[in-house]
Amino acid sequence: MKIRLAKNELERGSIVDGLGIRAVLWTQGCPHNCLGCHNPETHSYDNGALINTSEIKKQLNSLDIEEGLTLSGGDPFEQIEACLDIAKYSQSIGLNVWCYTGYTYEELMKKSETNPLIIPFLKEIDILKDGRFIQKQKSLETKFRGSKNQRLIDVKKTLKSKKIVLLQLEDKVDKKTKKKREVYLWLLLHCLN
Repeated sequence: MKIRLAKNELERGSIVDGLGIRAVLWTQGCPHNCLGCHNPETHSYDNGALINTSEIKKQLNSLDIEEGLTLSGGDPFEQIEACLDIAKYSQSIGLNVWCYTGYTYEELMKKSETNPLIIPFLKEIDILKDGRFIQKQKSLETKFRGSKNQRLIDVKKTLKSKKIVLLQLEDKVDKKTKKKREVYLWLLLHCLN
């Protein structure tokens, strides 16, 4: 199966695209065209490169310090079949999965009435950042989000309770994750000097 990506390979070592040290997969193609988007080069459905999902899985297998995968873009829901395959594989090897989308959760639920892959994809996602970026609501105080309207949704709890459950960030950082972050930041600082 093929996926169109903005970058040919996983970005490694991200500390800004979700909790912990993460790998990021930048999908190509987005219908939202948000004013002020930090990745406008990912909007076109024609740019980027077609990559086999088996190649992405090999890259996931080679991760060493990353504890999760973030699907971003572009909008991963525009390539749902390939992103579902990658998210399911990521979960099977012990990675948590975050997904950044411009669709709201409510829009995805509506779309699931005609697209049978949306619910299975959501079931493989731990945290969903939903909603379009709104320039007038931009804030540097929102963790892992660009604007105040966007939400970090705990998908598993939301699906179970049938009501939106937001991520409580302070509950999600355990001692192992804190230690990994400290080591990573120490290495990063010492490599830069």
